[in-house]
Amino acid sequence: PGRRPGESHRDPKCAGPPGEAVRRNADHRQRPGRGDRREDADPRYKGGYMRAICVDDNAQVLEHIVDSVKRLGLLEDVRGFTRPEDALEWMRDNEVQLILLDIDMPNMNGLELARRMRNIAAKTPIIFITAYSKFALDAFDVHPTGYLLKPFDRERLAREVAYALSDDGVKPPTRIVVHTFGHFDILVNGNNVIFRRSKSKELLAYLIHRRGASISRREAFGVLWNDRDYDLSMQKQMDVVIRSLRETLKQYDADPIFELKSRNLFVLPDKFECDLYRALDGDGEALKNYFGEYMTQYSWAAQTREHLSDLYLSTFICK
Repeated sequence: PGRRPGESHRDPKCAGPPGEAVRRNADHRQRPGRGDRREDADPRYKGGYMRAICVDDNAQVLEHIVDSVKRLGLLEDVRGFTRPEDALEWMRDNEVQLILLDIDMPNMNGLELARRMRNIAAKTPIIFITAYSKFALDAFDVHPTGYLLKPFDRERLAREVAYALSDDGVKPPTRIVVHTFGHFDILVNGNNVIFRRSKSKELLAYLIHRRGASISRREAFGVLWNDRDYDLSMQKQMDVVIRSLRETLKQYDADPIFELKSRNLFVLPDKFECDLYRALDGDGEALKNYFGEYMTQYSWAAQTREHLSDLYLSTFICK
């Protein structure tokens, strides 16, 4: 585990400098374009296609902001622009549900940019992200929804974004996003789910790994405790793990993803988003985020790790 795609020694003609393919394909930024306006896009959690744009003149900082917002799982499309003019041009042809702006930028600062954006989308929420608190008072002239100081943490960003998209305090529908590339984690409306028992988290990870295929309690036990007998004592322990999993998911309003029927366990893949599923279904953008690690906490994930590495090689290197 941990070998980056592209570092395989199996096919010399496919090999390049370590990580080259990842760097070449991981750029999330796209040139502003026309013609992809979604007329059916509806601004606030009403089934529309949710978009955000981020503007910062520092490309490295911009990449961090865009990636952080993407990982919250609250929007389908997050675009980054280093030039305010490009962001304005793109907004004229595309509906946007959230704007995140740096303030201290050359040529056109974030305050002026926000005023111009208000002329295009008067009610779209704006969050300022800046390293300087001195701009806070001036920023209120354009009625921002939020104000974050750099460096920001993910929890604060999640709160600001969720509030900005909440439509006057109306609770948004639950959105569940599962990350399997790297460590396994599950986010609900941008908040990381904290499991009281590590075995409950591993059980859910394995069920997600199986992509909706059911498994018996005994089989699940063999995955969690492959060196123990399934005696009465351990059956009770298994009951505790399942109960704890259900309680945790219910606490985060994520319980619809898990089912227990006729003593068989499974998840409902249509109830959540998952990077693994997207990659296996041919989504190249999802596969670009694979860096040779898949559910690194769990040894049973090793075979899928190899499969994903092969898929990455065949998609981006050995074309």
